[in-house]
Amino acid sequence: MSVNWTEQYIPDQHGRVVIVTGANTGLGFETARMLAARGAAVVLAVRDVEKGRRAAARITGDVAVQALDLTSLDSIRSAAADLRAAHPRIDLLINNAGVMYTPKQTTADGFELQFGTNHLGHFALTGLLLDRLLPVPGSRIVTVSSTGHRIRAAIHFDDLQWERSYSRAAAYGQSKLANLMFTYELQRRLAPHGTTIAVAAHPGVSNTELTRNTPAAIRLPVTWLAPLLTQKPEMGALPTLRAATDPTVVGGQYYGPGGLGEIRGYPKPVTSSPDSHDQAVQQRLWTVSEELTGVTFPLIQAVR
Repeated sequence: MSVNWTEQYIPDQHGRVVIVTGANTGLGFETARMLAARGAAVVLAVRDVEKGRRAAARITGDVAVQALDLTSLDSIRSAAADLRAAHPRIDLLINNAGVMYTPKQTTADGFELQFGTNHLGHFALTGLLLDRLLPVPGSRIVTVSSTGHRIRAAIHFDDLQWERSYSRAAAYGQSKLANLMFTYELQRRLAPHGTTIAVAAHPGVSNTELTRNTPAAIRLPVTWLAPLLTQKPEMGALPTLRAATDPTVVGGQYYGPGGLGEIRGYPKPVTSSPDSHDQAVQQRLWTVSEELTGVTFPLIQAVR
């Protein structure tokens, strides 16, 4: 597609069930809003249910709210049970929620907060909902990564939880690299089934609450330059929406803004770092993630 892809290209979504994590604000809210406007039945899976309800009230269409705290495996299991009970089929799972540059903290299960929320939480949720997606032709799992997957990013198997030392940026980079590696390995495992695909996206630099933990030395200049360096959430959501709905998308693709440096612009296929394509690391990360979360994917097997 040579024209600029905008929300007007989202196909009709009537009859589709969509789960969007972190959908009460920012990119997740805009993603949910646009999908509901096209007719999808959208579930806002959020940590703060009251905020979720207020967000739902601002969306026109079929919208429900589901409690989901990605920092707690108990909450993830409970949410997955609720979603499975309410929805015999799921057409689209959008793993959007995330935290960025947080001070050193751990989840309820002892995981470093950024790795636990951004990667392990979504890994577990996907595994627990997969049997609702896999029988549905045309179903998709879209995971939101970041250009931060290139910044000081590696999978530190010797210290995944940053117990020896902690860097906000490097921990964020690890979590966003993990999002991509999960997507690529998931797509390889899904491919033989021919029904569900896994795709990744990133929003560029969007003006959302995600940057609230950015160190002041960085946050203040970015605030001043925001009109030049960032784009509105409704633009930042477009790569996710294209990955989720464009009929030309194929499994394993990665979508981001098409402008200079992928900072802003209309969505197009983009490339991720060479490290993100290391299959041995992808498979090791998958195994470790299963061990840490206790969630396995018995319906899909590793492809060697």
